[in-house]
Amino acid sequence: MALFSRRPKDPTPDDDAAVPADDAVTADSDATGATPSGDASAEALTAEPAPSVSISMTSFGGLGSGPATPPPAAPPAAPEGATKRVLGPETAPTEGVESVPGLRDNILVRTALTDLSTPPAATELLQVARQLMQGHLFLRVKGDARAILSEGREIPLAVATVGERRFVMAYSSGAALQASIQADGDAETSALAQPSLSILRHVLAQGYDGLIVDNYSAPARAVIPVELLTKALETHDADAAVKTLLAGARTDQTPSAVADALTRAPLWVAVGQTPDGRPGLAEARSGEGERFLELFSHPLELAVLQRKDRAAPVTGAQLAAALRRDTQLAGVVIDPAGPWIRLRRDDLAPVLALPDETPAPGSAAPAPDAG
Repeated sequence: MALFSRRPKDPTPDDDAAVPADDAVTADSDATGATPSGDASAEALTAEPAPSVSISMTSFGGLGSGPATPPPAAPPAAPEGATKRVLGPETAPTEGVESVPGLRDNILVRTALTDLSTPPAATELLQVARQLMQGHLFLRVKGDARAILSEGREIPLAVATVGERRFVMAYSSGAALQASIQADGDAETSALAQPSLSILRHVLAQGYDGLIVDNYSAPARAVIPVELLTKALETHDADAAVKTLLAGARTDQTPSAVADALTRAPLWVAVGQTPDGRPGLAEARSGEGERFLELFSHPLELAVLQRKDRAAPVTGAQLAAALRRDTQLAGVVIDPAGPWIRLRRDDLAPVLALPDETPAPGSAAPAPDAG
């Protein structure tokens, strides 16, 4: 049974599914850059009377452009006096997660939208995009969504139009849903929660121009253009295993669950240059000087840090090899921008149990140990 309705061939929107240009937000994005910087390029139009605002973003810090050859097998030791990394919030907020009783918000997306400036900075939009890699969003459905589903009909999406461009509208919270109802006065609608990644895939599959999140909650609203969505989904984990665990409530089982996910999930490391010009992998230092290799569940997690490092893919087996070869590494820290988790060697037993990968014929040999 199809959940979403297909995009009609005629680009003219239905009256009850469209928003006039004055009420919509849109953006065009140049997401093709592969230079090792931490942002992407987009031009945004706001729904306010103000003129269009240029948001400088150059590239996604190598999003989806990691090297075909394996990264260094072990990171060179960080130089003495290296700057201590600043971590974001360790856990997702646990208070106020229902802005409307009975509807659990996507608190990470909602928070990222609340933090937007006017106009939004490039990295702020990337913050929203990275948090869309987990959780759910709400859709507004004309009529009774449950009845539509039970009858096997397709769910019609609310679509905003700007000229010939069409954007699917979704909502991060119950409050954002309420704001949309107050704005258009149409109370004959119902809310339907769907996984964020399912909505993003549908936007791409049906040829829409992007996604508008919380359109009626300015300034806490954003457009994610199709170019950014395309790049983000090229490199995402279809199960969002690590990101989902980090966004959820922490328990005594969380470290072992994350470690187990690391054996299967796609991962990235931050590749930069050491002071002597050699390639090296980014590390974090604890207050006691312990070294932790930085890992990322998606290249966007590195892009928002605004560093010159480039995201490079790494497998669980390569991670295990790096940890075995550099015994001075105390463990890993995952998604430093937050929510993050630090895993020590004892936590990483499932990863360390992975066998070494057999190099493919003709592939580059791993880089030698530093030092």
